[in-house]
Amino acid sequence: MKKILLLATGGTIASLEGKDGLVPGLAPVDLLSYSSDVSLAADVTCEILMNRDSTNMQPEHWIEMASKIADNYDQYDGFVITHGTDTLGYTSSALSYMLQGLNKPVVVTGSQVPISFKRTDAIKNLNDAICFACENVGGVYVVFDGRVIIGTRAVKMRTKSFDAFESINHPYVAQVRENKVTFYWRPEQTIQSLKLDVSLCPDVFVLTLHPGTKPEIFDCLKGLYKGIIIESYGNGGVPFEERSLLPKIKELTEGGVAVLISTQCLEEGGDLYLYEVGRKVSQYNVVVSGDMNKEAIVPKLMWSLGQTDDLSQVKEMMETPISYDLSVEWGQEE
Repeated sequence: MKKILLLATGGTIASLEGKDGLVPGLAPVDLLSYSSDVSLAADVTCEILMNRDSTNMQPEHWIEMASKIADNYDQYDGFVITHGTDTLGYTSSALSYMLQGLNKPVVVTGSQVPISFKRTDAIKNLNDAICFACENVGGVYVVFDGRVIIGTRAVKMRTKSFDAFESINHPYVAQVRENKVTFYWRPEQTIQSLKLDVSLCPDVFVLTLHPGTKPEIFDCLKGLYKGIIIESYGNGGVPFEERSLLPKIKELTEGGVAVLISTQCLEEGGDLYLYEVGRKVSQYNVVVSGDMNKEAIVPKLMWSLGQTDDLSQVKEMMETPISYDLSVEWGQEE
């Protein structure tokens, strides 16, 4: 029987009715009490790290989770983190960067409805997560509604439906049904030892462009952030007429701020070099996102800036695939 460490962080799955609405309150042992299947699947040890709505999750909390897993890595065969759904994709991505060299599964799950409610997806998700945590596979994963998603590719698409998460720009890893795992593909197993690297620079901002965006907005951001992610249009278009953003982007990169050009289009990624509106901004040593999603880009940029202030090194790190976050045709192979 596999030994699994269940770490609770709060979220809807552990929520109870409060005077101002749902609020996390259940301990992990209470979560397990709702399911009889769990005791048959593994020897589960429960521990509570925090009880918070994931809206209040911060980079410092990612560090706490990663450090806890590293501290207990040799004592368990797998790990499950119960988490609120709103920022779950950011957490699973952050853990993928801070915990490299995993040869055991770290599974993040949650629910759309509290586990104490009559009609809930929480029991299934918890059972499925523990089931997958017993597999002989390494890496960070999101398990939700029977789907197994690589940790850097999970995006919350729906606010109410049980199939809240989808794997964006990457195949699903597996399916869990009635305590049985069916793999679609298996991530490569590492022969490396676990490396914990929690050096994060949280000074990252996401700016979504819209027609009428004022270039002066960058003057406000320049002194506050070391990395700015610009969610541009289509394949990576940035306006260079009328309210041209190019002079301000040039100022930022020359001033040591990492600027990443992403796309507001969720699927298929961006090609900054296809159109004139992309090529003009590419000359300013900007980082390109390829087909990474925002939930991966944000913590990866925090992690990269935590390693170095050298923008050329940040660009290289961001454009190199890590934990399947970026298809190899968009960047250099790992």
